[in-house]
Amino acid sequence: MNKVSPKVLILFGPTASGKTAVLEQMFHSGMFTRAEIISADSMQVYRGMDIGTAKPSLTEREKITHHLIDIRSPDEQFNVGDFNRLANDAIQQAAGRGALPVVSGGTGFYLKNLILGLPQSPLPDPAIREQVKKDFSQMDINDLMAELEAGDPVSAERIHINDHYRLSRALEVLRQTGQPLSSFNENDTSPSIDFLIIGLRRNREELYKRINARCDAMFRNGLHDEVQSLFSAGYTPDDPGLRAIGYKEFFVQKEDNSWHISTDLEGVKSLIAQNSRRYAKRQITYFASIPNVNWIDVDDEESTAKEIRRRLGEFPGNYYSSHLL
Repeated sequence: MNKVSPKVLILFGPTASGKTAVLEQMFHSGMFTRAEIISADSMQVYRGMDIGTAKPSLTEREKITHHLIDIRSPDEQFNVGDFNRLANDAIQQAAGRGALPVVSGGTGFYLKNLILGLPQSPLPDPAIREQVKKDFSQMDINDLMAELEAGDPVSAERIHINDHYRLSRALEVLRQTGQPLSSFNENDTSPSIDFLIIGLRRNREELYKRINARCDAMFRNGLHDEVQSLFSAGYTPDDPGLRAIGYKEFFVQKEDNSWHISTDLEGVKSLIAQNSRRYAKRQITYFASIPNVNWIDVDDEESTAKEIRRRLGEFPGNYYSSHLL
């Protein structure tokens, strides 16, 4: 499929701000002819983690196509480089089918890098390059691969141990920046994209009440059983997925470093609500760094959906008018 230069709606807001409910109003009320949703949630990528991540239900996903949900096991890494690549692919696919690509979620770091593009990988540092070259001549190759696996497991999985050129480059970037090579964009061939960026805001006190209510609902809907099922399958907070808020709080580590599930469910619930409120506060702070945001103060989901529709209709180029009834 030839790459096109699509126009994309980005809808974001802090946890419990009502993104999913607004999307339901937009897409199930006859407001749009066709759209596809691309999740920008770093934890909805993990299979088996449905309740704690407020993942759209299977019914919702049958009504409208969703991307970047249930694509990793909880023990697999997923980072901003993976998101950027897969989100751009999904945008292309949706636009190629004549649908409106809608990127929605609360992981601000993912959204900002999608909008602005991943940073280019740094120019080589001659001293670090020379040291890596020296290490290749003096060290066991398995030790060098182990270093990469510890700091950049995504690149380690992709690079064969005998591919010394790529292994060297990945180690150079890791040692130079402390960041994995997979978090940089070495060859930016993505087409230009026009984003209509909409952020949802709620009164802080109201938002915190919604977070508390969501936490209560998750427990009523079986969050404890979901975590127990994941633990029985062998997953623990040692795995990337179960480090998420809503999951890690259930775990208690024993003196021998093994894990067990806490029996103090009220304490766990209180801790999840507290951590979620703190996370929302950090999200709000980070969202302020995203450029060109059209902010909407949410009163109710229906009126918010109508306001988004109005702004889409006013977007330059009238591209969105073909997706509105």
